Amino acid sequence: IIAFGTIFNNIIVKRKSANRKEKDPLESYKVPIVYGPYQKFLAMIAAEPNPSRPDFHVSLPRISFEIKGLNYDGSRKLVPTQFAKVVPAEGKDLEGKPAQYSQYLPVPYNLEVEMNIISKNQDDGLQILEQILPNFHPSLNVSIEIIEETKEERDIAIVLNGVGYTDDYEGDYTQRRTLIWTLNFTVKTFLFGPVDIQRDIRKITLDYRSDIVKRPA
Repeated sequence: IIAFGTIFNNIIVKRKSANRKEKDPLESYKVPIVYGPYQKFLAMIAAEPNPSRPDFHVSLPRISFEIKGLNYDGSRKLVPTQFAKVVPAEGKDLEGKPAQYSQYLPVPYNLEVEMNIISKNQDDGLQILEQILPNFHPSLNVSIEIIEETKEERDIAIVLNGVGYTDDYEGDYTQRRTLIWTLNFTVKTFLFGPVDIQRDIRKITLDYRSDIVKRPA
């Protein structure tokens, strides 16, 4: 989920100021992305009596995302009894002792994630969309180091399922307008079990007895 949010943490919106001259550069605004339901931010905006205050922190546009579900993916099922062994590059574990790691193959799961783009005008929302949608065909592969001990890396596919749009502008002109673009994603991830450490046998203790008398049958 951290890797998912990192994909969208460098989106820039450019605006024209009212007093901008022809050769002046556009104003650039980095869109913040946070984890949580978008309704929370709409409630904070609605509760603020004066959104134009300099210390008003809930600014728009803004991106929020949250987990909506976790489902087992039988189409990517692996052999449950098969496991993999990995020898560290230095031949030692994190404690500096000779060892190798063993781990059963992961279980495939689909993580359902909903992302919402909240803006107060169409231009901001469309600028954000055109920086996101061209990257998905409809999937985007992200390489992630999942297990620290074994340095396990996996290509995780993030699939864009659809895009929705909501305009909650109602009432007179004194009400604040909020546009919401909803993007639904499926993250084809894996869940791993514990890592077993098998250290090399460097010393054995052997006991034997010579006082055992063999009796005739």
